[in-house]
Amino acid sequence: MAQSPSERIVRRGRVFPEIQWTEEQKAQDRARRKAFSDRCWVIFERLKPEILDKYYGWYIAIEPDSGDYFIDQDQEVASKMAREKYPHLQQFEIKHATKIVNFKNVKKEDY
Repeated sequence: MAQSPSERIVRRGRVFPEIQWTEEQKAQDRARRKAFSDRCWVIFERLKPEILDKYYGWYIAIEPDSGDYFIDQDQEVASKMAREKYPHLQQFEIKHATKIVNFKNVKKEDY
């Protein structure tokens, strides 16, 4: 019968320590995400008067280049609809009223 070690080894640090972003790279990523978010919020603000009453509390996924959006009560369904039409593009997701924002499907060339 095997005995378990009495002391547990605590591992600390990054999973991939060889991948370290410089402060400049971090700032560029933040700026890229902010610019993307701003483009999506413009579309959301334009849509809000017509969809807020009917779809309050639902999720909306926005693709800013085309202006397309996908609405559903379930975040996964809204995200799936967006991924089916735009599989390789980043999308912006919002839950009405609580402003939950997620970034998914980032273009491969962005990283």
